[in-house]
This record gives sequence, structure tokens and C-alpha cells, in this order.
Amino acid sequence: MEQPGFSDLKDAGVLISGGGSGIGAALTEGFARAGARVSFLDIAKAPSEALAARLSAECIHPVNFVHADLRNITETKTAIDEAGRNAGSFRVLVNNAAWDDRHDIDTVDEDYWDNNQAINLKQLFFVTQATLPYLRKEKDAAIVNFSSISFMMNMGDLPSYAAAKAGIIGLTKSLAGRLGPENIRVNCILPGMIVTERQKELWLTEQSIEATLGKQCLKRVLTAEDIIGPCLFLSSKAAGAITSQSIIVDGGIF
Repeated sequence: MEQPGFSDLKDAGVLISGGGSGIGAALTEGFARAGARVSFLDIAKAPSEALAARLSAECIHPVNFVHADLRNITETKTAIDEAGRNAGSFRVLVNNAAWDDRHDIDTVDEDYWDNNQAINLKQLFFVTQATLPYLRKEKDAAIVNFSSISFMMNMGDLPSYAAAKAGIIGLTKSLAGRLGPENIRVNCILPGMIVTERQKELWLTEQSIEATLGKQCLKRVLTAEDIIGPCLFLSSKAAGAITSQSIIVDGGIF
């Protein structure tokens, strides 16, 4: 996997939430191959352990996986402290963890809503809060949050998810305003249709993929690897004057 040359990320401490599969796994690999010291949190042990072992054998720094259920804030804070002790420092936080489960307005109950928000929005704030002591030790640091174009597309089958992803835009701007004076930049990436194995197993069909390609300017399927470059850029000193911004990576739907 060839990576763009963001040389300042070499040896930088990076923490990624949900870094064990899908887009998160691509980001973990992208930062590791850029020479960063990568730690990642994930709830899925087996694939995360396998990813960490493979990348540790192939990259210049070992990749550190710490198990955590991000819905449990106490557990999350403990996991971040463990990752921080192992890494020594974090210059970059990537808030990637999410759950894009489809759900119908007539069947959503309070427990489902709260669980969905806990995974997609609440944990993002508390992961950021728990990582701040490490980011504040750096001369300049970056946070990259992950939203989605879904909330802009009037998609009727994921109202809680769409609400959370819209909320991440607001949270990004608020955090940027609060943390900018401390030289911590906060930006957001909004992926479009990223075709992963999970998406193909659960939601995407050949027909739905073709329909989305018809809306894209770029007539090719986007994969998780297409997200790596934008995330590395926003994390690097090349984006040193960019904060409070949202970048859409959707092949040109918007």
C-alpha cells in the first residue's frame, strides 16, 4: 500500500478508534506505513489482534491494539490510558469508530436510540476528552473526526445514525474553537459510499452500487484506501493552518 509522503508523521504517536476493520483498519495501516507509532481501540478482538500482529511485523514501529467497548466510558478512559502508557505520547487522534446499522422510524425504541448514539456520537466526545492530556503535550496536534454524507442525502433508513453524523459536524466546530488556542486542530471527513466487505454483506448490492456511481463524478467504486490520504493530510503539518473544516470524500456526489 503506497502512501503519500507526509514525513512529519514519521514517529508521531497516533490513536485511532475503531481501527480494527473496514475504514479503520485501512487508516491503521496507512499511518503505520507512514512510519507513525500507531495505537488503536476496537471492540473486536480477533481481527484487531491479527491486524496488529501483521503490521507490527511489517512496519518500523509495533502497532498497539487495546480492546475497549467505547459505549462504556470508564472502560474507554482506562483503555486510552493504557494506550498512552505504551505509546508515550499522541500527536494525532482519529475518531473513526461508528455503527451504521439500518433502522426504521417505527421500530426504534429508546434503548436502541441511546445505544446508537452511544456508539456514533457520545463516545467521540469522551474519547477526545480522555486523549487531550496527551495531545496537549505536543507543540501542535490534530484531531480528525469521521462523519458521513448520509445525513445530507435524506436517507430514511438510519435516522439515529444520520442525527449522530450531523452532530459530529457541530462537535468538530465547537472543539476547534475551544482547542485552537492550544494549537490543536480539529477537522472532519465525510466519506461517501465506501465499499467494504461488511457493506457488501449487509447493505450494498450491484444495483445500489451502480445507482450511487451514477451520481458520482468519478465513475469508480471508492474503497477504504481512498480515505487514507485525506486523513494523513489533515493529521500532518501540511494542513497546519486548517481547522474547523469538513472534507467530503465521495467521488463527487456533493
